[in-house]
Amino acid sequence: MNPQKCSSGKILIPVDFSDYSIQACAIGFNYANEINAAVVVMHAFYTPFSPPSLSLGDTFPYQIANEEETISLQSEAKKELSRFSAFIKEKIAAKEWPDVPFSTIFRNGLAEDEIATYSQVNKPNLIIMGTRGKNQKDVDLIGSVTAEVLDRVKEPLFAIPEKTPFSSFSEIRRIAFGTSFDQKDLIAVDALFKMFENYSIEYYFFHITQRHSGDRWNEIKLAGIKEYFAKKYPDTLIKYDMVDGNDFVLNMEKFIRDNKVDVISLSTYKRNVFARLFNPSMARKMLFHTDTPLLALRS
Repeated sequence: MNPQKCSSGKILIPVDFSDYSIQACAIGFNYANEINAAVVVMHAFYTPFSPPSLSLGDTFPYQIANEEETISLQSEAKKELSRFSAFIKEKIAAKEWPDVPFSTIFRNGLAEDEIATYSQVNKPNLIIMGTRGKNQKDVDLIGSVTAEVLDRVKEPLFAIPEKTPFSSFSEIRRIAFGTSFDQKDLIAVDALFKMFENYSIEYYFFHITQRHSGDRWNEIKLAGIKEYFAKKYPDTLIKYDMVDGNDFVLNMEKFIRDNKVDVISLSTYKRNVFARLFNPSMARKMLFHTDTPLLALRS
């Protein structure tokens, strides 16, 4: 690390030491270098421990470790984080990754809890997490943790699927932002434009609509959105489109392919557990059903 650099923010990268974590780090270190920020690499360790006197029955959903096993697993996890830190230093020494200040944090607890707690206290500029992409199942650990974090943090979250073709923000050319024509979206758009103000980006604003459902009203709201951004950001290239929501996944894939979209960005808002389970947000759907990186911004 270069001790002469002074950071002006933090990029949080939760890792599980997989290839997805390495990919997230590559993008995170490059972005940190571009905005003069430091990187915090976090690993959360959780193994339920059952004292001999505690009987949880056969239906407990986790594998229970005794105290000795827990200590051994925890020790190995700490060593793995140390090895990962050495791997990062090797990447920097080989000039494959930029030389930015970084630190590692080991936390005991569920990953989603520890990420949310750290973010609430330290407020990183951006959280970058690796995911498996659209072929994963909803129960897969990495995707599930990312989905939980998505609903719980206020900071921007960048989910990087395994097939992401770029390793730097400077390689991003087209970003599609999903709008519900809600005033809250304007806050998220301002944050999006601020994040990419030093890059050459084409923006595609899209709205998910149901066939024959309020099309005229959507057209009126779309016209208002166009007028607003034409006045506020006259030098920003923005295109607009409607995406049929009756076959959401198929039509979104077509939209992404036709417009050569590099990143999907969506505004999110805090929802209760019932809503998350029975009415998944667009962001959660996109997280599990696309190989395109997802940037979630809390409105």
